Amino acid sequence: MGGATGRDITLAAITGAHGVTGEVRLKLFGEGIASLKAHKSFNGGALTLTSLRDDGKGGGIARFAECADRTAAEKLRGTALAVPREALPPLAEGEYYHADLIGLAAVSDAGEPLGTVIAVDNFGAGDVIEIERPAPEGQRPRRFMVPMRVEAVPHWDATRLVVSADFLED
Repeated sequence: MGGATGRDITLAAITGAHGVTGEVRLKLFGEGIASLKAHKSFNGGALTLTSLRDDGKGGGIARFAECADRTAAEKLRGTALAVPREALPPLAEGEYYHADLIGLAAVSDAGEPLGTVIAVDNFGAGDVIEIERPAPEGQRPRRFMVPMRVEAVPHWDATRLVVSADFLED
């Protein structure tokens, strides 16, 4: 089977039990409840979603077929809910999943290697890409951030992310 990407994308994490009937509380990533509702099976079929609702506080309450009581729900605390990358909906032009950017080679618009994308953060004003430069011998790697906007990142694809020289740190 050696051609599959095998990359799983985490959509939520179980933070604990909710009530006594086996429901769990969820911390949601990405687009929230809507992104979870598109999927019924998580973690390679280990968890089957039977119900899901918004908790009114930015999280969710879920029930899984494999979780019959509070004890079982508590054992799931800390479990990430993941689906294969291929199971996610297709993207429109200019859209991206954070997981598709992490690990990309970053280069300047002049073609100079800059490092590797190690994180995508959002502090409230849009996504920010964190890039780690290769470390010189005996030193720690340096990191820098650029906004994921067209003036800073004029181009990206499945192999690399291009950063405008105006946004490079010396």
